[in-house]
Amino acid sequence: MTWQPDSWRKRPIKQVPNYPDDAVLAKVEDKLSNQPPLVFAGETQSLKHKLGEVASGRAFLLQGGDCAESFAEFSADNIRDSFKVLLQMAVVLTFGASMPVVKVGRLAGQFAKPRSSDTESIDGVELPSYRGDMINAMDFTAKDRIPDPKRLLRVYEQSAATLNLLRAFAQGGLADLGKVHSWVVEFLDGTPQAERFAELAGRITESLDFMRACGITPETARPL
Repeated sequence: MTWQPDSWRKRPIKQVPNYPDDAVLAKVEDKLSNQPPLVFAGETQSLKHKLGEVASGRAFLLQGGDCAESFAEFSADNIRDSFKVLLQMAVVLTFGASMPVVKVGRLAGQFAKPRSSDTESIDGVELPSYRGDMINAMDFTAKDRIPDPKRLLRVYEQSAATLNLLRAFAQGGLADLGKVHSWVVEFLDGTPQAERFAELAGRITESLDFMRACGITPETARPL
């Protein structure tokens, strides 16, 4: 079967919210269908190629992020910190495994939560289950638990903002190998793991010094 944007509608669906107004849902779907894509063809093709390298054993896949994103915790600082943690892990894995690390963030769209039941009960009160900010609100009230399709628009906007910020971080020097390594050293300083990591950190530092001596700098090398 050839994939189409609506292919999922022809499949069995177990995690579907019960929206109270199909007309509102249809309007939201129509509006979303006319928005620019969150990721572009070149980015998708690049990831597909890199995942092929992972499948062939020539690269390592590192995936991380929140179980589910939320509207309340959305901030540039939180996005930056998640980005930094992934890069910190990647630099150690890259050095230790001596192979490229494909970094995949569980963010910019991870707003839904699967549930084993459509409803939940607290003190004898039964309401629709919280399915993530994409669907309804966490507060246990009848109003907040009603699935609202307009939340999909907010998810799109927040996802677009997150991706744009990540692209800016990656291209603006935050993914510089030397900078990422210094974060790792600072993060471990004074911790029980610092001594165990000291030898590896020293070897990475020596490698970076050698690269610099050979003229390989942030200006001449691609970001991590």
